Amino acid sequence: MSVELLRRMAEIKEDEEDARPPRISRDSSNKEKNSGRCVYINEGDRYPDLYCNNRVSNTKYNLWNFLPKNLWEQFGRFMNKYFLLIAILQLWPLITPVNPASTWGPLLLIFSVSACKEAWDDYNRYKLDKQANERMVWVVKKGVKTRIQAQDIHVGDIVWLREKDEVPCDMILLGSSDPQGVCYIETSTIDGETDLKTRVVPSPCIGLNSELLHKIKGIIECGYPDRDIRRFDANLRLFPPFIDTDYFPITVNNTLLQSCFIRNTEWACGVAVYTGNETKLGMSRGLPSPKLTAVDAMIDKLTGAIFVFQVVVVIILGFAGNAWKSTEADKLWYVHYPKAAPWYEFIVIPLRFELLCSIMIPISIKVSLDLAKSMYAKFIDWDLHMYDEKTDTPAVATNTAISEDLGQIEYILTDKTGTLTENLMVFKKCCIKGSCYGDSTRDAVKDPALLRALNENDPEVLKFLTVMAVCNTVVPSRSPNGSISYKAQSQDEEALVSAASHLRVVLLNKAANCVEVSVLGAVLEFDILDVLEFTSDRKKMSVIVRERQTGELKLLTKGADEAIFSSVHNDQQVRRVAEIVDQYSQMGLRTLCLAWRDIREEEYHDWSRKFKEASSSIVDREWKIAEVCVLMERNLELLGATAIEDKLQDGVAETIESLRDAGINFWMLTGDKQLTAAQIALSCNFVLPEPQGQLLYVQGATQSDVGASLERVLRTMQISSTEHKYQDVAFVIDGLALEFALKYYRQLFAELASLCRTAICCRVTPSQKAQLVHLVKSWEFRTLAIGDGGNDVRMIQEAHVGVGISGREGLQAARAADYSLAKFRFLKRLILVHGRYSYNRSAFLSQYSIYKSLVLCFIQIFFSFVSGISGTSLFNSFSLMAYNVLYTSVPVMASVLDKDIDEKTVLQHPQILKYCQAGRLLNPSTFAGWFGRALFHGAVVFLITMHVYVNEKSEMEEVSLVALSGCIWLQAFVVALETSSFTTIQHIAIGGNLVAFYIFNLVASTVKWGGMYTIMFRICSQRAYWLTMLLIVGAGIGPIAALKFFRFFYRPSLINILQYRERRARVTEANATSSSNAASATSSGSTSSSQRAAQDEESSSVYQPLLLSTKDRTKRQ
Repeated sequence: MSVELLRRMAEIKEDEEDARPPRISRDSSNKEKNSGRCVYINEGDRYPDLYCNNRVSNTKYNLWNFLPKNLWEQFGRFMNKYFLLIAILQLWPLITPVNPASTWGPLLLIFSVSACKEAWDDYNRYKLDKQANERMVWVVKKGVKTRIQAQDIHVGDIVWLREKDEVPCDMILLGSSDPQGVCYIETSTIDGETDLKTRVVPSPCIGLNSELLHKIKGIIECGYPDRDIRRFDANLRLFPPFIDTDYFPITVNNTLLQSCFIRNTEWACGVAVYTGNETKLGMSRGLPSPKLTAVDAMIDKLTGAIFVFQVVVVIILGFAGNAWKSTEADKLWYVHYPKAAPWYEFIVIPLRFELLCSIMIPISIKVSLDLAKSMYAKFIDWDLHMYDEKTDTPAVATNTAISEDLGQIEYILTDKTGTLTENLMVFKKCCIKGSCYGDSTRDAVKDPALLRALNENDPEVLKFLTVMAVCNTVVPSRSPNGSISYKAQSQDEEALVSAASHLRVVLLNKAANCVEVSVLGAVLEFDILDVLEFTSDRKKMSVIVRERQTGELKLLTKGADEAIFSSVHNDQQVRRVAEIVDQYSQMGLRTLCLAWRDIREEEYHDWSRKFKEASSSIVDREWKIAEVCVLMERNLELLGATAIEDKLQDGVAETIESLRDAGINFWMLTGDKQLTAAQIALSCNFVLPEPQGQLLYVQGATQSDVGASLERVLRTMQISSTEHKYQDVAFVIDGLALEFALKYYRQLFAELASLCRTAICCRVTPSQKAQLVHLVKSWEFRTLAIGDGGNDVRMIQEAHVGVGISGREGLQAARAADYSLAKFRFLKRLILVHGRYSYNRSAFLSQYSIYKSLVLCFIQIFFSFVSGISGTSLFNSFSLMAYNVLYTSVPVMASVLDKDIDEKTVLQHPQILKYCQAGRLLNPSTFAGWFGRALFHGAVVFLITMHVYVNEKSEMEEVSLVALSGCIWLQAFVVALETSSFTTIQHIAIGGNLVAFYIFNLVASTVKWGGMYTIMFRICSQRAYWLTMLLIVGAGIGPIAALKFFRFFYRPSLINILQYRERRARVTEANATSSSNAASATSSGSTSSSQRAAQDEESSSVYQPLLLSTKDRTKRQ
């Protein structure tokens, strides 16, 4: 736009009606909404109800719907419905054996706790929303800037922002303080990336001053709101008297998204296109779908089995009760049943037993597990062993409900770059027109041959370096002292531009449509005409530039070797570079190929028209652009290839080796080429090197080729597994072959994958990563996906457990994950220590919670046989309510601190994780043991209590409290027997709970109206009571302790052996310390070196590798 035209436009005294854009009726607006969204610039107040305002709301509830909505959600769970049914039945006085408060009290308490937690979380969300909605912003109203609250912004309003302001809605940039129309933003709140990004004003708006921007009119056509922050497809057209343009394509580079911050730009303005919860960030918000752990799934199955058993018991006892009533009740003078009974009398006794047996499924189990899981998450947050001092990054457990799944992981699917590697790119080697630079002793930038070629102004070398400097998205930034630093979204691009700068081809400045490059001191200026952006499908990026000095048009391209080679006209040249690229890949280097070509003016104008049409499409824009790009990216001149080194993170190889020893299979999913990925896999211990290991390649460019390759590799794999020829076999497959395999040979691919512990998938897209995770999940394996970039988010969310690395590619993966780590090596501790402990604790907690309820229920059942099978409860309502909620909850919650073996031992012997993977601690078999224990303990308590008090003239309440006391004593000893490592808290929880039981009941015995008046005082003064407690504990715990002793010493598991070695090592260390102290007191001499060595060897024996033979291990003890 010329200065004269701008001045003329500014002087126009426009008529408001004439300048106003065409009106849209309700009918036309509905038609527009069916095909997308039309936004009229500077017309936000005219149709305020057409689109939502900018009020952000992330709350689930309001004052009116909180109670019904929360209750509806809680009663959506089967167990809550079950307990509600029981509570309602207890309101029928004819059938309830206890006070309804015994069920209603715990039920209301649990519902209240859950509701209060939801209300508190929602209130915190409301406060954050209120803060965002009431923030003051500047908007244009009738040509005048007005300050309003952010929630009052409407679609079409022009919003003005200053440096450090937060963007209040999704906007299309219309102007900025930069003369070239550039605006710098920080997107850390969206994707976690702290590097500044550039956004540019659309070409028709460049040069408009603030006065004109107040009056600008136009229309924007865009699609429906979506959550894709990396894509924005729209078209812009300005109305007269401004510029009557055709539609100009708008991309994400022309947008300012909600929650970004303006940086290094004095002011910027834009038109609101998506507001409120319809912004891209608002569409991405929301609570993630809950994940069901394997432990939760097993608990659901076990509770289902208990429910079936309960129904069977109720039917049997109900039938027996009715039979006894009709045959024996009339013979007893003290039994008074009414002569005329209602028609439903036959269901009264079964319903009584249903209420009596309802405690089989403890109402407190979910609350106990939720509290324990919250503690597991806190243990991860507090673990300083997973804290990275260099980046000041702790481990974070975002999801507090799935920690026990970490202990049952069987497959880990991992990204490579930034996850296994540092993502610190170093330019190591390059090949220019067949000549290689850089070797094992020095990098390419220090190679004398390359420096000599530069000094001689070698045109091929200058072309190569120019492409490196120009074809990228790097933003140069000049400091006050004149030095230039580079900000890039891709670490590869930053390495290339920095290397070119070291070789005196320096990227000086980059504006919206211009690039300045210093080539050996001479400044060259290039007009950027078009940018053919990189996509995961195209695997290359190109720019079309015009050199200002000569006016020549050129296409500069860089990308993956297979994407570039297919577009090069010289096959001989391709073969030579391909050989060198393979050599670089075998060294584990990341490779890119560079090419360019000259463009004729006529060819460019014809292609530009097609590109503009494709860029202006609202539907399938990316696909249409890719089709047009193929027309330009052809007949390229191949300049050479670059090789970049990305070093492995510290501890990666050791971590993978330990996790493989733990029985975990690894799949590496990467965008690198096959040879590079294979070399990294060998370096990381994914697969053993030859001759112990073998890599099998699945290749093919067509469907039939891939099928034949799959069959060949599968036959080889089957032969290898039969003959045990190799210890370790892995298969390698690229993205193209994988596409055919998943589409046409899914069963064959699944069979191959099941035979391999390791798979290496190369050149895969983000969608293929997610497909592979879904495939492994479909085989009923527990999966963990780990990555560091935005392209890993889909697979992270698809896996049972998602782990994000807080790396150089931002925090997008970390925010989408269940767990966030600073380094890959921390995964070892996360799985082996936290995952294993969490699984063990949840397995015990869930089975014990059911066991203690079954004990009480079996006592009730046994009591029914001496009470006429009438469904009468031995225990009063208060005791039933307090038993699960108060008396037995505290000791079992202390089990979240229990460690069966030391952390160092766990890390030294990762193979013990296989017990968790196989579900050895929580399954129908282990539950049957707890069920049998509950039946045995119920019988012990009932029989001993009844036998001791058979001749005592005691009230029923006294016998009830004696039996309840026996249960409490048994629970204390059971928890102590199952605890492996005692801490002060556990001693207090177990012992203190017993003391609290007596204090509580002694206090209750002082209340006259409570039904327990003086009872506890009377029984505690009886010798028979304490004899009963002694007999119950001895008879109940003795056989179980003897069985555990026998298993520990004569049928030891791997864990028992490690426990024994730990205890022996502690005893040896204690003895050595006492001996040393005694010796130092009598003599100043020191222990001989041979004695110290013997002590060290003995004390560290727990960390020695275990023998494979159980018999040998037993002998060694």
